[in-house]
Amino acid sequence: MKTVVKNIGQLATPKGFSGVSGKEMGNLDISYGVEILIEDGIISAVGKTGDFSDCADRIIDAEGMCVVPGFVDSHTHFIFGGYREDEFLARLAGDEYLEILKKGGGIQETVRATREAPAEELYSTGMDRLKSMLSQGVLTVEGKSGYGLDLDCEIKQLEVMKKLDKDQPVDIVRTYLGGHAVPLEYKGKTDEYIDFMNKEVIPKIAENELAEFCDVFCEDSVFSIEESRKILLEGQKYGLKSKIHADEIVPLGGGKLGAEIGAVSADHLLMVTDDGIEALSKSNTCATLLPCTAFCLNKPYAPARRLIDSRCKVALASDINPGSCFANSYALLMALAVVYMGMSMEEALCAITLNGAAAVGRADKIGSVEVGKKADFLILKYPSYKFLVYNTGANIIKKAVKGGEVVYEA
Repeated sequence: MKTVVKNIGQLATPKGFSGVSGKEMGNLDISYGVEILIEDGIISAVGKTGDFSDCADRIIDAEGMCVVPGFVDSHTHFIFGGYREDEFLARLAGDEYLEILKKGGGIQETVRATREAPAEELYSTGMDRLKSMLSQGVLTVEGKSGYGLDLDCEIKQLEVMKKLDKDQPVDIVRTYLGGHAVPLEYKGKTDEYIDFMNKEVIPKIAENELAEFCDVFCEDSVFSIEESRKILLEGQKYGLKSKIHADEIVPLGGGKLGAEIGAVSADHLLMVTDDGIEALSKSNTCATLLPCTAFCLNKPYAPARRLIDSRCKVALASDINPGSCFANSYALLMALAVVYMGMSMEEALCAITLNGAAAVGRADKIGSVEVGKKADFLILKYPSYKFLVYNTGANIIKKAVKGGEVVYEA
């Protein structure tokens, strides 16, 4: 089956098969009046208008509008039970999260609700969130467990994601996040909980191929640098690549740790230190920034400009979760990155496409519109990629194409 995308007014894409670092993030490849030839779901050629139309079995008409790569949301917690709206407003009023957590709230509140929720309920709410993501241009999403903190519920979350991956178009990359908090039944026994994860949960998850990554919340009063290292290295022994929640609330050094152990990404980084930035700049670890979380909590944004100017590989993601960021707006995410974080429009587009793909280890297959990659791209409602921020806060996705198939149309 040969599919041709014709009448492309503008094609705007980063290029590369491993992500892009530093100021090179701003070097989009812009072309006009082109066609894309897709064979068996893979981009086989990009040429001038009229080059491929005669050989097409099927036509997708871009109607003179702009084509960009599909978005990759590389950090989410989209499978959970219950909500925490009161806590969210309390944090805005000045309550500190670590104090809420110590009192059994925060993540622990969601753990209670998620343990109680039937798998069917998690599946249904997860499907709704994925449909919303797809309508806004997300074609690949990373999803974390971490709201069970035991064996059965962690597996329940991951199995729900595995089923959702098969039942709808958005690709789901699964991450085990047992190191999200110490559960209440292990209060005061962090070492025992780490042993439980390392000896009982991680081997089971790896054996059943339920996750691709292992993540940990490396934070003051949660998991220390050495505790985080122990969890992530154990995951690596079982073939789980590392991600890390790093330097979100205090400058603990999680970003530097992520670089040292070869994590695929270090995420949040609101409080990353100069040493952490230097370590990230010398590594292949993506610095994944989550501007909607800072916005929702009225906190300072991660230092995107310093990270990029230091030649780090920067990605953008949503962090959708029931506590600090129940926000699911990719138009808002990109606007915050450009308006408040000092990123250029070109850097922001690279960060949510090619570098987002790098942050889930898939930049060799998705994240850019170029020959040899999966035909995952978006057709916008306007003739230029600049409208993604110029039309501030508006969803301007007209069509989403996944593996050469139109999977969403506004």
